[in-house]
Amino acid sequence: MTQGGAHPSPSGALAPPEGFPLLAHEAAGEGGLVYLDSAATTQKPACVLEAVDAFYRTNNANPHRGAHRLGGAATEALEAARRDVARFVGADADEVAFTSGTTCALNQLAYGLAGLLRPGDEVAVSLLEHHSNLVPWLTVAKLAGAKVRYLVPDRQGRVPDGEIDRAVGSRTRIVAVSHVSNVLGCVQPVERIVRAAHDAGAFVVLDCAQSVAHLPVDLHALGADFAAFSGHKMYGPMGTGALYARRGAASALGPLLRGGGMVEAVFEQGFTFKGFPAVLEAGTPNAAGAVGMAAAARFLEALDMEAVHAHGEALARRMAAGLAAMPSARLYGPGPDGAEERCGIVAFNVRGVGADLAARALDRRNVAVRAGAHCAQPLVRHLGAEAVCRASTGVYTSERDVDRSLGAVEAARQDAANLMTSAML
Repeated sequence: MTQGGAHPSPSGALAPPEGFPLLAHEAAGEGGLVYLDSAATTQKPACVLEAVDAFYRTNNANPHRGAHRLGGAATEALEAARRDVARFVGADADEVAFTSGTTCALNQLAYGLAGLLRPGDEVAVSLLEHHSNLVPWLTVAKLAGAKVRYLVPDRQGRVPDGEIDRAVGSRTRIVAVSHVSNVLGCVQPVERIVRAAHDAGAFVVLDCAQSVAHLPVDLHALGADFAAFSGHKMYGPMGTGALYARRGAASALGPLLRGGGMVEAVFEQGFTFKGFPAVLEAGTPNAAGAVGMAAAARFLEALDMEAVHAHGEALARRMAAGLAAMPSARLYGPGPDGAEERCGIVAFNVRGVGADLAARALDRRNVAVRAGAHCAQPLVRHLGAEAVCRASTGVYTSERDVDRSLGAVEAARQDAANLMTSAML
């Protein structure tokens, strides 16, 4: 891997699995782990683990607090991390606040923007949303007497123009959509949605949890007012994330958490807040996590995000084609030959076998996928299911991994039957 371009490793992956300690530990010949649950959390490269370790070993102090040398070093490490993370998503450093993840950031946004809502107002969300970008809006809309309207995707999982025109109108105050579906991997027409929302005078909130690890993301170019994403889905540490607020939009956002670090002055009968991003960073920050998240951003930049996207899309199409050819499998969302832009996520079921049982059968063959509603129950019901299996790739995934997983799916029906039989004995 070199800055300015990526080259596939001898394994066929974009980044050598050997560079990820857990995957290296699990690589036991041909029967080693095939990890296809990267949409839930990615494995961490050694450079991320080393960055977190180095912070605690050499810079451990509370940022923006002490005047001593370690305090200054911790502050600089945190702010350098902010600059790196901001650059990675096409933002400026003063537009990015660190959070504990996408869920935290989206709750901050929902409650922080709740004051904009009045009875009769509307919040538009897509039916594709993760619960973290739906439940907070349902909550604040109910409190304000507002209504949530849904943009319904087509059979390929993409919101069509007609739905945007129908759901976004004069009463819309906020439009909250995922950039990439965490169930189907389809990329949404964000530019079209942003344009319609701004024409209606509404703010746009993007859930970028799945897109930042798969696509070149430029938040300035996309035109979103706010965005949220997680570190652990982009090869960084768990418990890290970021909230982006476009300069000029941040003033509309009130803080959810209040306390140390985000106040300018406190008096017996009142207080004043600092500006963004400090106003959203109450308490001691996860500075080591932010440093690790920045290391993950640099890791992905070195691979070249265009190459990352092409790699994930090719693997998803290969898997979709294999599943579509199997009588025993049902594929959801984009097909293998569709023109839709997609990321490395494929949803499927094994006919006649529950998703959880199918995933357990795959696990017996050392193929790790996730099964369930994937925190997107309205979407999964819209697909005509209660649960689906989801295979999601990473930069460490190879064509051989995909082919091994397809072979395991072929055998999953019989393996599941054997599991049911043994459970009855």
